[in-house]
Amino acid sequence: MSGHSKWHNIRLRKGKQDAERGAKFTKLAREIIVAAKAGGGNPDANLRLRLAIQKARENSMPQDKIKNAIQRGTGEIEGASFEETTYEGYGPAGVAILVECATDNRNRTVADLRNIFNKNGGRLGENGSVAWMFDPPKGLIAVSDTVTDEDSLISVALEAGAEDVKKVDEGFEVYTAPGDLGRVVEALEAAGIKALSSEITMQPNNVVRVEGKEAQQTLRLMDLLEDHDDVQNVHANFDIPDEVLESAAR
Repeated sequence: MSGHSKWHNIRLRKGKQDAERGAKFTKLAREIIVAAKAGGGNPDANLRLRLAIQKARENSMPQDKIKNAIQRGTGEIEGASFEETTYEGYGPAGVAILVECATDNRNRTVADLRNIFNKNGGRLGENGSVAWMFDPPKGLIAVSDTVTDEDSLISVALEAGAEDVKKVDEGFEVYTAPGDLGRVVEALEAAGIKALSSEITMQPNNVVRVEGKEAQQTLRLMDLLEDHDDVQNVHANFDIPDEVLESAAR
């Protein structure tokens, strides 16, 4: 598991969930809006929308907010129009970072991101500057080892079409093709195995070891990027010692 995956899991486990819920709902709503705009408002015919709704429900987003976001995406009700864009940059020690955004104002977003990078030991790069350091998108499902054992998980996940199951700290990671993510999550839940999270992610094909002051600086940069309203997902290739990750999340 990459260092960023570990950091993401620690944020999920130790994050200030109540304080962040409003911001989380904003990000989830934007993903639903963009998905509905791109592929229509029927989740049965729009895989991306189905995954966005599923993630919203995992985070206890109210049904009326989900419905509202779908209708905004399809144009049934008025609202800001969001477009997707991905920015690439470097963090401390040359860490490669991909930032996926949904924004209604590109100029504002790029200015904000450039400021965040510059103030935290990084810099924005050109398109294509770091994307080559990441594998194609994969579905990723996190499962706690308190709800299932490895053999049971492997049996259900692979039968449903998963590509791989890996044991990680405090649980398991299930990898799928992007188009199979929803089906595998549904199969796990039908078997009584509730996922902690499910998402489309990009895993780095090489990692950069970061320690000391640069490790702290990298984690601050990641926090600021992930907390920005316009940012939907952040992918990075850092490898930071577990004790530093745990300490920073307290």
